[in-house]
Amino acid sequence: MTSQPAWDYIAKLVCIGDSGCGKSSLTIRLCEGRFVTHHDVTIGVEFGSRIVPVGPPYSTTTEECSTSTPIPSTPSSPKPANGKPPAGLPKPPTVPTPQSEAAAAASQKHMKLSLWDTAGQETYKSVTRSYFRGASGALLVFDLTRKSTFTHVTDWLNDLRQIAEPDIVVVLVGNKADLASPEAEGGQNKREVSRQEAEEWARRNGVLEYVETSAKSGEGVEKAFMRVAEKIFGNIQQGKYDLNDRRSGVKGPNFGGPPGSSGGKPVRLTNSANKSSGGCC
Repeated sequence: MTSQPAWDYIAKLVCIGDSGCGKSSLTIRLCEGRFVTHHDVTIGVEFGSRIVPVGPPYSTTTEECSTSTPIPSTPSSPKPANGKPPAGLPKPPTVPTPQSEAAAAASQKHMKLSLWDTAGQETYKSVTRSYFRGASGALLVFDLTRKSTFTHVTDWLNDLRQIAEPDIVVVLVGNKADLASPEAEGGQNKREVSRQEAEEWARRNGVLEYVETSAKSGEGVEKAFMRVAEKIFGNIQQGKYDLNDRRSGVKGPNFGGPPGSSGGKPVRLTNSANKSSGGCC
């Protein structure tokens, strides 16, 4: 009996941007939950992966946690003239049964993010550009403490859009936020790019969102990747990908197998891509 895969979809994401912006550190933080103080310069590409929940009930839960949801009123009998509430107790809240909890868990979708951390050096640009093909999402990373890396994101985005699919989901990421705040270590705020400037660039260039991150503290890292994953999931729901097409940036569990199968030929991901020492996963 063939077991079901642990994911419903697999999406290819690329991390792009100038060398030294922390792309490898962001990937390692997401995949392994740790921060590396020193990382060798990426040669070609490095690979990592992580399975994340997408869509409801996960996305609904996170939205409810971030907002104050009013409790809806229920129809009741009119109050007596004396203003006292009617006699009797309110109906007790419904307690989820094991069956309903199991159904909710079964309906939760999971996406495997196949992360390709590309080299930022000009020397390897011809190699890294080839990995743009078939990508459904991208993190366009710059260093908040180096204005030149922000200036170059326009060139990176142009290269990406010339090669990748038209519907590729892009999030602009300003990394090293731990060095770009009044609370920075030593009291030295090294920020050279304002949030307003980056957000304006994202709007002007049709980028989904701007997120500030710190691979060191973990701030905003999961948010950046999850914004891409949730948008890709929304595109899946709208039928924008052929999940059985090898060239598509998103694949379903039946990729390579007949309809109704539990995976057919499984998609096998390894870390045998061109890597330097100190890779992510």
